[in-house]
Amino acid sequence: MTTDDTYAEWDTEETILAVRSALEQRHRVSLVEANEEAYPTLLKLRPDIVFNVAEGFRGASREAQIPAMLDHLGIPYTGSDPLTLGICLDKSRAKEILAYHNIPTPAFTVIDRLSQLSRRTIPLPAIVKPLHEGSSKGIMNASVVRTPAELRDQVHRILETYNEPALVEEFLPGREFTVAVIGNGVNIRVLPLVEIKLDALPPGVNPIWSFEAKWIWDTLETPLDIHECPANITTELEAEISRLCVRSYEILRCRDWCRIDVRLDAKNRPHIIELNPLPGILPNPDDHSCFPQAARAAGIEYDAMINMVLHAALQRNGLA
Repeated sequence: MTTDDTYAEWDTEETILAVRSALEQRHRVSLVEANEEAYPTLLKLRPDIVFNVAEGFRGASREAQIPAMLDHLGIPYTGSDPLTLGICLDKSRAKEILAYHNIPTPAFTVIDRLSQLSRRTIPLPAIVKPLHEGSSKGIMNASVVRTPAELRDQVHRILETYNEPALVEEFLPGREFTVAVIGNGVNIRVLPLVEIKLDALPPGVNPIWSFEAKWIWDTLETPLDIHECPANITTELEAEISRLCVRSYEILRCRDWCRIDVRLDAKNRPHIIELNPLPGILPNPDDHSCFPQAARAAGIEYDAMINMVLHAALQRNGLA
């Protein structure tokens, strides 16, 4: 199977139709493609609110483009504003802000050119990622590096393949979780935690939720039993992870919903890896999409989850 991840962030037609079906239970719905025609289309339609799932396509600001357009038109929408979307897509900027607020996050450096490697002291092992990508784009099994030669190879791959800087991050050896957060203000709610069962990965691979793990090894035909929800952890650890996630959500000014990745260090202390304010929402339970999985564990079916996100945005805009 191909490892081309060009369109990994884009929603499938199945997802778009599932979101539309959920919204149509209570509203009249029009689909608007997030392309060059979006502005005149939205100007003509003037919807009461937009359920935004537009990932964009070009540049580090791509997730912010449609929300910025909607702000310009004065049209309310679900989810975070352009500033938050842009910051969260730049992993280093998000981590800098979190670190300033004493939120634990793995140590990191950003490499723009291979020549910088000789001037940086980078503890190994480390993990190398594209700076401005989501959906595990660019994060392969080989992204975990243990030697200077491996580090150089992976930084070179990111620079050449994605034409953007490489984030070189401290590799944490502990358990991994992803956390769905929904709502605003006093109504912020943390859904049951999803653990990524790293021991379910194929033998001999690195313990990370890589692009291969998400999209190649875990298929409908040969599924990996890789998610456990609710996660089997102590009440104390669950409370600490939830606290850090809510605090991070608030610090980065997320709105309505977000999925947050968390990993434990060697002493079982949780660290925030990144925030995704445009989380994946594949409707088929067999696809192992984490946000819907967490919702189902809380007794919230897919359609109700979509309408909860919409209701949070309606309330925030004084429309409900």
